[in-house]
Formats: sequence, C-alpha cells, structure tokens
Amino acid sequence: MVQIPENPLILVDGSSYLYRAYHAFPPLTNSAGEPTGAMYGVLNMLRSLILQYHPTHAAVVFDAKGKTFRDELFEHYKSHRPPMPDDLRAQIEPLHAMVKAMGLPLLAVSGVEADDVIGTLAREAEKAGRPVLISTGDKDMAQLVTPGITLINTMTNTILGPEEVVAKYGVPPELIIDFLALMGDSSDNIPGVPGVGEKTAQALLQGLGGLDTLYAEPDKIAGLTFRGAKTMAGKLADNKEVAYLSYQLATIKIDVELELTCEQLGVQEPAADELLGRFRKYGFK
Repeated sequence: MVQIPENPLILVDGSSYLYRAYHAFPPLTNSAGEPTGAMYGVLNMLRSLILQYHPTHAAVVFDAKGKTFRDELFEHYKSHRPPMPDDLRAQIEPLHAMVKAMGLPLLAVSGVEADDVIGTLAREAEKAGRPVLISTGDKDMAQLVTPGITLINTMTNTILGPEEVVAKYGVPPELIIDFLALMGDSSDNIPGVPGVGEKTAQALLQGLGGLDTLYAEPDKIAGLTFRGAKTMAGKLADNKEVAYLSYQLATIKIDVELELTCEQLGVQEPAADELLGRFRKYGFK
C-alpha cells in the first residue's frame, strides 16, 4: 500500500479527466440545454482530491490549442482520434473558469502536452524535496513514478508507486518508455515494433533491459524463453527507426520552459460568489 506524504504538490491531468468524464457521465445539460456532464465529472474529481489531501500547492493542467512537437515528429500522432465533439468543446471554457474560481492554478502551454508540463513540475518539486501526487488515468505517466512521485487515478481509486508500476505493467518506471516504444500505444497512435505485444515487450525488457541494450546486444535475444525469441532480433533490426521514433513520442518532457515554478502554485481561497453563480447556472449543487 502506497503511503502519500502530507501536503503533496498535486498535479492534475485535466485533459485526461475531461475526456474520461465526458465518456463516463451521461450527457447532462442545464435548464438552458447547455452540456454539463464532463464539467460535473471533473469538478467532482477535483473536489474529492482537495478534501482528501488538503494541498497548499496544486495545478490543473490542460492541453493547449494547436500542434505540439510530437505532431512535428510524426504526422500520424493521435491522427486516428475523431475531432472533439461540439458538446465537449463547449464545456472547456466554463470548466477553466470554475477551476480558477476554486482557487486552483490552471496551466496550458503551447507546443507541448499537459503530460510534459506535469513532468517538468513533478521533477522540479522532487528536486526541491517536495512529494508529488499526479492525478491521471494515462499509463504513460508511469514513467514519472519515483519514491517521491506517485500516481493516483481518482476514477478507479488506484494509487501507483514504483512497486505498483512493476506489478501492473511488468517493468519498473524507468523502463515504461521502452515498454511503450516496443509495443506501441494505440490511444496515441504510437506505432511501436510490429508484432511486439505486451507480453513480448515485458519478456525483452525483463530479460535484457532497455531499447539501447536490445540493439547493442541483439545476439542475446535468441536466448530468451518467449515464443518468437529466435526471430525477434531480426524483427527489431528491421524496425529500429520506428522503435526509436516511438521512444521519442512516448517520452514525457521534463524540461519545459515555464513561467511559474512549483512554489508559485499556491492554492487560493475560492471565489465563493463567482463559483456559486456558475454552479447555479449549470445546475450543480
């Protein structure tokens, strides 16, 4: 059981939860017919986090509009996803306003994804000796886990520290990028190596180590005991370029230039009147 230290810096993957709440909750509307379901889900999750952990510092991070460096690396990155539904898009601005009215810092940085902003802040806080709790439902965030950085999925009430990452994915946090590079990630359209699934990726990484080791010592792959081990070195050699492209796409940046430091992410008193007015408008209690 992971123990969360007192007063962690809480970093919320707002974009992840926005989509998850949109699909998890029924298509609620207010009396004017405006969509509210995704907002309701995200606000409930934020309220739950705040009441449970009482953070003095936090941030809710959303993807900014426009393309990111990953789109430049790979034109098909996330290209399989349908456009954002209009009834979800309509909820973004009012949700942002309510998050700010709750007293929570909100960040969205152009050119990168919310993951990269969270990764940068998490590492900065860790270096300063502050515990970090990242609230997300995305598996790629497992690469950030350390003894001082923990993941929580508020929708499933799952908490992941280093040991839990190994139990869930079969590899430690420091090999999660390699894991995703080998098997790919269909949710982000990261290609991975054709023919390498979860079990094969685990066997390769558990048996020999990361991507660099696999390509430096291909002769050792045939000695592993999984099905297809004898031909795997050739398969990896044929797909070296796509493997390393996938590695780049799966890597969360930890060096994004930000205007705020983690110490400037203080939680403020809620703007009660504004919040109450917005809650009334959207039919929230």
